[in-house]
Amino acid sequence: MKDVRVLGTGAYVPERIVTNDEVGAAAGVDDAWITRKTGILQRRWAAPGQATSDLATEAAHGALTSAGITADDLSAIVIATSTPDRPQPPTAAYVQHHLGATNAAAFDINAVCSGTVFALSAAEGILTRQGGHALVIGADTYSRILNPTDRKTVILFGDGAGALVLGTTGHGPRIRHITQHTFGELAHLIHVPAGGSRHPLDHPALDTGRQYFTMTGRDVARFVTDHLPRLTKQFLHEAGVTPDDIRHFVPHQANGRLLETVFTDLALPNATMHQTLTHYANTGAASLPITLDTAARQDAFHPGDLILLAGFGGGMAAGLALIEW
Repeated sequence: MKDVRVLGTGAYVPERIVTNDEVGAAAGVDDAWITRKTGILQRRWAAPGQATSDLATEAAHGALTSAGITADDLSAIVIATSTPDRPQPPTAAYVQHHLGATNAAAFDINAVCSGTVFALSAAEGILTRQGGHALVIGADTYSRILNPTDRKTVILFGDGAGALVLGTTGHGPRIRHITQHTFGELAHLIHVPAGGSRHPLDHPALDTGRQYFTMTGRDVARFVTDHLPRLTKQFLHEAGVTPDDIRHFVPHQANGRLLETVFTDLALPNATMHQTLTHYANTGAASLPITLDTAARQDAFHPGDLILLAGFGGGMAAGLALIEW
């Protein structure tokens, strides 16, 4: 099989900064409470008229520049999002058009906050069969589906996009191993109740706020702490590495306090955990590629470093990827 490599990364967050005091006002909490509970100081929210495809396109430009290729070189665009521009067509179709990537097949994947790992796996499969270049983007605009009075959710999320260009040529970081898991029996822990074929978005749904994102926070945290250490141990064994070999841990930016617990439980003694949630909050599928791009542009990674990416969230799902820099 051909090695699939990361040839470039990019990220984009909207200009609007939303402080804890601003977001907490309607939810009845203040900056001190939010900081203590989450470690988040601020987040970015999209401007009126700015959609997921717009954020994704900006991140894509950065990744293409970083990779030194043009949109004409792309054979596939895979977007991980759970906040698409519209129920259909796929948001990737808009991004393909915005970029002028006429040679690229474009489609979306919805695995919520694990989506970028699932998208990486799909793109890797395409490239190992046909070669070329693929653009993987995680992008979400959660500000559009948050209940402003729900302190369990509205304080946690921001908007943004992150992108990776993959290819089978060159000498960039190599994708060593990827795995994904879904626990559908727990799908009710994170969901938007209305807006699909089960419960269309009608007037009764709007009147009762069923268009908003909902999450059972304590059960979600329990899912992560119960499953992620076990899945990670299994993953590293499959990849032929030990916890001592990992130099960098890039997790989904769910909640700062949860990440502290997870990092301790994973027992990666030589790893640095990278975080961006302090200023960007939880950006859904975008959080992994945004954090990876941020660390890469800070020259945090060195040749040969092993980087563990861990996505987890709605579905309930978990995805792990190992990159050798």
